[in-house]
Amino acid sequence: MDLEAVYRDLHAHPELSFAEHRTAGIVAGHLRALGLDVTEGVAGTGVVGLLRRGEGPTVMLRADMDALPVEEDTGLPYASRNPGVMHACGHDVHVTCLLGAVRALVADDGWLGTLMAVFQPAEEGAGGAAAMLADGLFERFGTPDVCLGQHVAPLPAGVVAYCPGVAFAASDSIRIVLHGRGGHGSRPETTVDPVLMAASLIMRLQTIVSREVAATESAVVTVGAVHAGTRGNIIPDDAELRLSVRTFDPGVRDRVHAAIGRLARAEAAAAGADREPEVVVDNSFPLTVNEPAATERVAEGFRAVGLTVSAVGPASGSEDFGLFGAAAGVPSVYWLLGGGECDSNHSPRFAPKINPTLDVGVAALANSAKTFFLQITR
Repeated sequence: MDLEAVYRDLHAHPELSFAEHRTAGIVAGHLRALGLDVTEGVAGTGVVGLLRRGEGPTVMLRADMDALPVEEDTGLPYASRNPGVMHACGHDVHVTCLLGAVRALVADDGWLGTLMAVFQPAEEGAGGAAAMLADGLFERFGTPDVCLGQHVAPLPAGVVAYCPGVAFAASDSIRIVLHGRGGHGSRPETTVDPVLMAASLIMRLQTIVSREVAATESAVVTVGAVHAGTRGNIIPDDAELRLSVRTFDPGVRDRVHAAIGRLARAEAAAAGADREPEVVVDNSFPLTVNEPAATERVAEGFRAVGLTVSAVGPASGSEDFGLFGAAAGVPSVYWLLGGGECDSNHSPRFAPKINPTLDVGVAALANSAKTFFLQITR
């Protein structure tokens, strides 16, 4: 298995959440070739591979597989061939590194236990981790003793960065629908303009963090999508906003949510709307919390094999990885893998360096698993 070729192929053929059919097939084929017991179709497109090697701990290694609805603008020779879809968050790196780590662990006869390699669909806001758990992940394949994973980020290439305790923010995807009364663009006085409501609300939402969250606390409120109307001379009936909210504290989260609802209702009332707006939480990720003792154990293992390790603070990004450890009631550890100082994740120009990123990512996953397996002394 040529990992660089695997990565280039995955990058060129990205697939959206719960549509990772080609990716899942490639993953399953490589796992079978390595001798694992493979199950496809977990939560639709998820893949689970088991490598049982005697009595010992069960270690779960996880990689997410889905891409984003982003038009790639990297100019790479292996850029996306699927219009409007891109591996803009590096999940192609995650899949490739986990395949490489499985290969390394298969070749290493110095450990005992069970490797559970989980290739998850739909991390990007579509509830893939929850779907795998609902499909009986641990009931069907066993409960792990620890859950481990990594995420590529625009850090110096080859660095692994870890954060004990709260590592990634909780996330809520919120949809607001503002109801107005449409009409002709030349006669706005006969309408209740939801586009104007939306514009005003977008600006007001940005006051939540600056005026309702203490300087010692942290939150992010981003309006990432606005949808309204079809033509310039038609005032539409409705306007829709899609928000991303990130918080590190449940109390702050509750205050931010309350403020969003209050401001949306106030804008509608100020505009004279006949109907209150709809404010709906479409999807939520909990905090990702790294169990401190397990995290330090992993970091020491990284140092022992010569990896460049950096301690960092919590990140405002979010992940559904933490659901696995919480559901199993076991420690979980999730770290960042430096892919080079490129544009940020979710950018159309996100282009991590292939190496040393892949080499270090493989080593980090394989070594973290061996940290928990029983070691054979010869």
